[in-house]
Amino acid sequence: MSAANGGWQSAVFNRRMLVCVFTGLASGMPLYVLLQLVPAWLRDQGVSLAEIGLFALVGIPYVWKFLWAPLMDRWIPPLLGRRRGWMFLCQLALIASIGVLGAFNPQQSTWVIAWLAFGVAFFSASQDVALDAFRREILPDRELGLGNAIHVQAYRISSLIPGSLSLILADILPWSTVFWITAAFMLVALCTSLLVDEPDSELPTGTGLREAVVAPFSEYLQRRGWAGVCLVIGFMVLYKIGDNMATALATPFYIDMGFTMTEIGVVAKNAALWPAIVGGLVGGVAMLRLGINRSLWVFGVVQLLSILGFAVLAGSGPLLWLLAVVIAFEYLGVGMGTAAFTAFIARETSRMYAATQFALFTAIAALPRTFANASTGVIVEAVGWQPFFLLCTLLAVPGMLLLLWVAPWREASV
Repeated sequence: MSAANGGWQSAVFNRRMLVCVFTGLASGMPLYVLLQLVPAWLRDQGVSLAEIGLFALVGIPYVWKFLWAPLMDRWIPPLLGRRRGWMFLCQLALIASIGVLGAFNPQQSTWVIAWLAFGVAFFSASQDVALDAFRREILPDRELGLGNAIHVQAYRISSLIPGSLSLILADILPWSTVFWITAAFMLVALCTSLLVDEPDSELPTGTGLREAVVAPFSEYLQRRGWAGVCLVIGFMVLYKIGDNMATALATPFYIDMGFTMTEIGVVAKNAALWPAIVGGLVGGVAMLRLGINRSLWVFGVVQLLSILGFAVLAGSGPLLWLLAVVIAFEYLGVGMGTAAFTAFIARETSRMYAATQFALFTAIAALPRTFANASTGVIVEAVGWQPFFLLCTLLAVPGMLLLLWVAPWREASV
């Protein structure tokens, strides 16, 4: 039985899913170089915490990537085609920029390193634009849920390279060698770009800058209408806002509850990573039967209920078994909710303007992490941990209610 006729085996075990594994690894690894490897290197070399904190600003390209995404939709590199060409060029640039980072002395060349790190972020964000569009074009609508879930989980697993292996190597090798070894893992991504086929898709007409910028937005507006666009944007902002806020100050919360650093490091971090991966994969497979609309409802309820676990923990004191259970359930919900949400975003894009629309939608979805999360510390200090988590649960309700319009339960969905 074919995938189109309902055979889930053919939808799971196919070449497209394997490609999604490699796109996830390629997309995640450069980001975790910036989040985990670079700060560890700077601190090891005596750079102040204040300066290291400022390095968070190099991540700006991830937020603003939709500004140059239209160019990547419109213009085709001379090699490999529209999607693979941009993937290949960005990956070459990432190998070079990550490898060169370790050649500089952090105390003497902090600004040079900052600009190089900004370059890594820019090429990484640009690669994400091409990878997201490529994945949208190779996956049939029915496989968007599972394909994007596999991509996201591979993205998470990629953190083990710069966040674990590279740090272990730093104890026995010079930092300059460590960075080149880390950069070499991007060769897997490079080979993927060379070996996969360029997807067949309708190319935009015209080559002018105005058409490149305006056409993706006008196409979506014509398809959804003003009311539909406003509802979708509201949903993208609100669906995960409660969940994002609840986990924004997770580590300080564990410390305030009285857990030791060892308990947090061993129990909390492992109980977060693996359930999120399992939740994402289970959610992706479940979407083959439920469809994206119903998955958003079911996984959204799990996501909402999991926030209440933190409220229970806040009132129970430092019980290690409860910590593990609460975190595992929360991140199981995170994995499932993210799988459905990412699939919804992919479905909202057109294949012609996938790069621009995907980049814009993911930037909109990131707004709660930037602005709402910034207020969490003030709220906790004003009301305490338990009321804060109850508030986060309530904030998850509006996003669920918007499903009535953007993803109705009874409406047929792939």
